Amino acid sequence: MHLEKLKIKNFKCFKNEFELILNKNVNIIVGENEAGKSTIIEALNLILSGWLKGRYIHNELNEYIFNKETVKEYIESLQTETPLAPPSIKIEVFLSPDAPSIFKGDKNSEKSDSIGLSFNIAFDEKYLPEYQILIQTESIKSLPIEYYNFYWESFARDERVTPRLIPIKPALIDSSNGRLQNGSDIYISRIIKDFLEQKEIVDVSQAHRKMKDVFMQEDSIININKKIQTDSNISNKKVELSVELSSKNSWENSLVTYLDEIPFHHIGKGEQCVIKTKLALSHKKTLESNVLLIEEPENHLSHAKLNELIHDLRKGAENKQIIVTTHSSFIANKLGLDSLILLNEQKTITFKDLEDDTFTYFKRLAGYDTLRLILSNKSILVEGDSDELIIQKAYFQKYGKLPIEDGIDVISVGTSFLRFLQIAEKINKPVIVITDTDWSLEQLEKKYGDYIGVNAKPNITISYDSEIDEGDFEIYGKPFNYNTLEPKLLKSNSIELFNLIFDKAYTTDDEFHKYMKLNKTECALKLFDTQEIISFPNFISDVI
Repeated sequence: MHLEKLKIKNFKCFKNEFELILNKNVNIIVGENEAGKSTIIEALNLILSGWLKGRYIHNELNEYIFNKETVKEYIESLQTETPLAPPSIKIEVFLSPDAPSIFKGDKNSEKSDSIGLSFNIAFDEKYLPEYQILIQTESIKSLPIEYYNFYWESFARDERVTPRLIPIKPALIDSSNGRLQNGSDIYISRIIKDFLEQKEIVDVSQAHRKMKDVFMQEDSIININKKIQTDSNISNKKVELSVELSSKNSWENSLVTYLDEIPFHHIGKGEQCVIKTKLALSHKKTLESNVLLIEEPENHLSHAKLNELIHDLRKGAENKQIIVTTHSSFIANKLGLDSLILLNEQKTITFKDLEDDTFTYFKRLAGYDTLRLILSNKSILVEGDSDELIIQKAYFQKYGKLPIEDGIDVISVGTSFLRFLQIAEKINKPVIVITDTDWSLEQLEKKYGDYIGVNAKPNITISYDSEIDEGDFEIYGKPFNYNTLEPKLLKSNSIELFNLIFDKAYTTDDEFHKYMKLNKTECALKLFDTQEIISFPNFISDVI
């Protein structure tokens, strides 16, 4: 059992109906800041548990969970002859076919015969007379949230649904803040429920009850309670300090998880994230489908801990549905780009139809910063770090600012241009490839045959020097390649200028060829830092 689809309307940043199709196992949601990634996680946790920001929704019901634009339109309409009805929030989840049939019906936004439920925050009609008097007599400046209520409803039109009856249970792990979700003891509770037998649970409860007896028999506590009763005027009734035992499972709220004798909430947030995830993945109720919601797990985690977490997630994904938000290319690559969901302008793009070997490639070489390409406004792809510096310099000299200031990311991708171009083509991302011709123009044009000539794509530019340069120079007995970036730069400038920039006194091009070949990074840094005006080859200057 799993979530197949999520729909959101009027909740926080999502004004119009937003739809998210979910994978059965792993879902990796990426997007710019404020794109709505956290809102998706909050919406899922809210409809499945009733909790928002670590508190039950009853305590978090306020104007600011509504879409700001919708609220504004409503308030402004109250000053007109055609006031709008109070806005409402609707969150829907569509469940897989193996979910309980009691949730099956057509009470959903699609009017389809589906299995699922909705969570609604709406104006309560029982307050209508009072509300009508209010809007007629007062100037309303904010949403009258006191007239609102919330409820769950199955697609079978059953309004008696509560979180307890929902067959899919969420576990929210947010390492980005210090607030423990759903109270401080949810994790020890899960340990107890999942790893202890019923007899052991009873034993814990009885031990907790004995703790009250020991506490109340302490001489100091007896004396304190006598003082409270005799020296205070709090109440005519007996007042005393004790241990809370009023509920069946009161011990759950008294126990604290320790790690190496340190309370759980005092250990590092990275370690907390790993432990919480392991607990959520090790749930013993295998017949109960669970959703693991993880907010930016890369926060507070070292590289080693991040690897450990990813290992656990990949292993646990067989039996759990995992929905994770991230800005980390490492996580995206390791968990698989086929699980990636790009959130852009409140629309989603998936990567499922990329070639299998591309998925495998980025999974094995997780260091490639794929999300830089995905999240940028435009990308310029180059082969190495020195090339990246040169392109940055060319852009700065032309526009007086670095490309990143215009949302353009210059990315060094080694020889993996075609892998990145598959992604760019899929999401229609503007990309420029600036590459060396190397030894053969024919080979280069064959390599990029899917992106040049009659196969050219409007969002992809392959830029290179079509003129092949040749010479007799050799370095350590090997022919020198005149068709890389450094020789092309020298060709576009003078020896005198480069002697000035590099503080040299060379008299021939080949002396410079050797120097720049053997000192690529140093030369790139000096070119980047120089105040002199540099001439760049047309295959660079014409496309940036």
